[in-house]
Amino acid sequence: MLCSWRVKLKLLLATVTLAILLSWLYLFVGSLEYGRFLLLPPCLGEQPSRDVEREALASRVRRVEEENQQLRQQLGQAQAEGSDGSPQWGASAEDGDSPGGERSNRTACPKQRLVHKCELLHVAIVCAGHNASRDVVTLVKSILFHRKNPLHFHFITDSVAHQILQTLFQSWMVPSVHVSFYNADDLKAGTCSPFALSQPKVSWIPNKHYSGIYGLMKLTLTKALPSNLSKVIVLDTDITFATDIAELWAVFGKFSDKQVIGLVENQSDWYLGNLWKNHKPWPALGRGFNTGVILLLLDRLRRLGWEQMWRLTAERELMSMLSTSLADQDIFNAVIKQDPALVYRLPCFWNVQLSDHTRSEQCYTEVSDLKVIHWNSPKKLRVKNKHVEFFRNLYLTFLEYDGNLLRRELFGCASLPSPPSDKLQQALEELDEDDPCYDFRRQHLTQHRVHLFFLQYEFLALPNPTDVTLVAQLSMDRLQMLEAICKHWAGPISLALYMSDAEAQQFLRYAQASEVLSARRNVAYHIVYKEGQFYPINLLRNVALANTQTPYVFLTDIDFLPMYGLYDYLRNSIQQLELPQRKAALIVPAFETLHYRLTFPKSKAELLSMLDMGSLYTFRYHVWPKGHAPTDYAKWRTATVPYRVAWQPDFEPYVVVRRDCPRYDQRFVGFGWNKVSHIMELDAQEYELLVLPNAFMIHMPHAPSFDISKFRLSVGYRGCLQTLREEFHQDLSRRYGAAALKYLTAERSL
Repeated sequence: MLCSWRVKLKLLLATVTLAILLSWLYLFVGSLEYGRFLLLPPCLGEQPSRDVEREALASRVRRVEEENQQLRQQLGQAQAEGSDGSPQWGASAEDGDSPGGERSNRTACPKQRLVHKCELLHVAIVCAGHNASRDVVTLVKSILFHRKNPLHFHFITDSVAHQILQTLFQSWMVPSVHVSFYNADDLKAGTCSPFALSQPKVSWIPNKHYSGIYGLMKLTLTKALPSNLSKVIVLDTDITFATDIAELWAVFGKFSDKQVIGLVENQSDWYLGNLWKNHKPWPALGRGFNTGVILLLLDRLRRLGWEQMWRLTAERELMSMLSTSLADQDIFNAVIKQDPALVYRLPCFWNVQLSDHTRSEQCYTEVSDLKVIHWNSPKKLRVKNKHVEFFRNLYLTFLEYDGNLLRRELFGCASLPSPPSDKLQQALEELDEDDPCYDFRRQHLTQHRVHLFFLQYEFLALPNPTDVTLVAQLSMDRLQMLEAICKHWAGPISLALYMSDAEAQQFLRYAQASEVLSARRNVAYHIVYKEGQFYPINLLRNVALANTQTPYVFLTDIDFLPMYGLYDYLRNSIQQLELPQRKAALIVPAFETLHYRLTFPKSKAELLSMLDMGSLYTFRYHVWPKGHAPTDYAKWRTATVPYRVAWQPDFEPYVVVRRDCPRYDQRFVGFGWNKVSHIMELDAQEYELLVLPNAFMIHMPHAPSFDISKFRLSVGYRGCLQTLREEFHQDLSRRYGAAALKYLTAERSL
């Protein structure tokens, strides 16, 4: 029995020992799994030396775990780059996936700038028409705001966008920004010209997308862009950047030897074909890719024979699909489906797509995750998204941002010589800051940004030698005159509007909401952006005048309403007076009312009656009679045929002249002598001054402008105006010789 008891005791001790060993082993294994060592309680009699050893072992385990984590990230990157399948949505080597599988757009290591600060970055954009030309400015602003590198924009444009954007960038004069233009018409169907881009052609591809044929132009970039250009970032016009574009440029360095195109996965179910019954999209790899942001390695694509590759793919798929639904995006996806190794999967934050049915909310968790916003829904800012207010505010920030503030130098980077910029800088340096009229001279040299044809303009000048365009300028406080003028004048109108970026957007909303203005397509609105302290009235007139298309122009001011039917009357008068064969300026007599509400006269007889009753007056007869007295209103009352009048000092009538007439002198800013100097030069060039007997215009009352208030209150202002007048006389004498002496004599006799 004693022996049996001892056996049982030994068995119990062995069991307890085994249990202790198993428990210790369990805790040790757990420490390896979770990266920390759990110390056993003191009751097990552990020595202090063992505690130190365990701490050392725990530290080593933590280091090993960190190394394993880095190895897992590197392995995930290699798999993502080399896989032919479709990885987890939005996953990428740059996403910095956590060990637990949760996606994050934040990398584990601090970001390093892989692009030299002076490296030239190339950006290609397809832009056609008035609306796209307006939209692309917001994209450009967002890029310029964040950029730290020189930029070269490559625009594939139609003739409309070319004119608008070329003028905009030339007047913007942003340092270290280069712009090139490529004719989209040459890419549509080719041309026989040896100097044109004849291949490839895209006009043969049926396209249902609202972008039309221009939505296919990105397929042609390997041919359209210079052959020595090796890589380029391609963007849609409805993109907004929230980071430095150099970060995106740096991704080129992550491409494998076989990858040639960088794209973000499509963030809707479009290419899965389950959006509606019988929905049949083009073939795509998984969800497919969105082409709003593309990284193209042009040199590799050329070596691969990209033109033939996409053309053959498109021809094959069109046999069954008949047309594209998403323009170039369908063809890009079909090519990638055929050869998945061509694509590098960009992280989803490089193209957060705000389309209908989007899954973009899975792409970001914080504001810092956002890099590029893509308004790829036809609804644009009205798209449904629970975070759309945030995205809209980001977009509006750049939409209304003062573009003048983006004219900043890139320090440390040598910029290419720019003759216009250098000439302007030299002229500014020659100004004397102690000159009492320094502000006037500085304003004259100010380079204003100009955005031509801000709204849709579809007027086609007919081969009519008598057609005439109304030309005027205005600022935000005269906006209410536009509808009334459009009701009085049926012909083409060219207007220069002096506004800030924010005011231009207010005007856009006003014009689009107005039934009168939105119904007109023959009114050209040219935005001249605000800069400086004076109103550049003659610059505005010259911008509006230079962008007319008819042989004749009616030079007026925005606060005048022309008589009903004046457009037809002027065209008939031009023909009857045989103006194409003579050098003449037709004067439209000016009147004014002091009443804000006026029953506008429908004829000369009604106007004379109102003149006799005192509800109308000859223009400025009580303030500035010399300005219009030479019109000879007494003779006009009974005149039935045009009559000639002579030039007199300070004469400033409103006239109809040929489009190639002298331009206004831009040294005159603000109030005073801006029209007087122009009429003086017309006379110096021997224009006949002919008063029209049955034409009239009426000035509507308004609050005094800020510049006229400064003229009335400031002795220095009036003194500088006198100085500018004397300098103008001297310039006139140099240009016209002895014929101009009469103006100087008349000035001195006053």
